[in-house]
Amino acid sequence: QVQVIESGGGLVQPGGSLRLSCEVSGSTLAISAMGWYREPPGHQRDLVATITDGGTINYADSVKGRFTLSRNNAGNTIYLQMNSLNPEDTAVYYCIAYVVPAGERSYQSLWGQGTLVTVSS
Repeated sequence: QVQVIESGGGLVQPGGSLRLSCEVSGSTLAISAMGWYREPPGHQRDLVATITDGGTINYADSVKGRFTLSRNNAGNTIYLQMNSLNPEDTAVYYCIAYVVPAGERSYQSLWGQGTLVTVSS
């Protein structure tokens, strides 16, 4: 069974940094785009950053210049380096991956369980 597994959330002071990781585990035939969304308390889930299998990266305006998204050479893990964090970045961060699981013929979008990032003094 293919799973999307996030890690790296936690409590950080304003101005601090955190690094989130997201790994696609299990047997897949293909992985295309991956990305991060976040859901602040009482708000909808919004895009943070995405990366295609070709390496094209898209950032939300609110994180440009502060967050950096990268992907490993195997293409199954992405990293979100978050710098200059502020309280408005507090949210549950969700990873999404578009994969073709082994034995399947089409892409499926899979979400992780989410990881909480709290920015507070």
